[in-house]
Amino acid sequence: MPHIRLARGIDHNDIRDIYLRAFPEGECKLIARLALSLLSEESNPETIGLVAEADGRVVGHVAFSPVTTDGPSHWLGYILAPLAVKPEYQKGGIGSALIRSGIEQLSIRGVDAFFVYGDPEYYGRFGFTAEAAGRFLPPYELQYPFGWQAMVMHETVSNGQTVKLSCVASLREPALW
Repeated sequence: MPHIRLARGIDHNDIRDIYLRAFPEGECKLIARLALSLLSEESNPETIGLVAEADGRVVGHVAFSPVTTDGPSHWLGYILAPLAVKPEYQKGGIGSALIRSGIEQLSIRGVDAFFVYGDPEYYGRFGFTAEAAGRFLPPYELQYPFGWQAMVMHETVSNGQTVKLSCVASLREPALW
């Protein structure tokens, strides 16, 4: 099993390399730039990045950043984005370990909901569903609306009403959505 730890500034080059290698040519630079921007994102509550180490090197990364609503100020949500594992380490549970570790760490802090914009089949394994995300409007129009998913930990925000989410500055690029 990989060793999961908080990402640090010294991981910058390793994280960039992970995304450049794991994503297709047309997306890799945009996603690498996002991952590095989130590494230094100043937000309250904080944005966290985790890395997975295997064979003495950094082989995977995930970021979780806060999202807000115009609803109750005590509500706490996070979006998982981006996630990548070096191609030669994929299909070995590293991505799953990163996701589970992040959700576990943030759940302790009382997060009410987690969001992700990605493959429903993959993220569904962790409890994310399109149904749970239905009451939450993403910050931008989605190219693939079926990929918008959530995992609600505590029902505290909408009382059945639809609410609009806002994200950290690093995610405020419509091309990401």
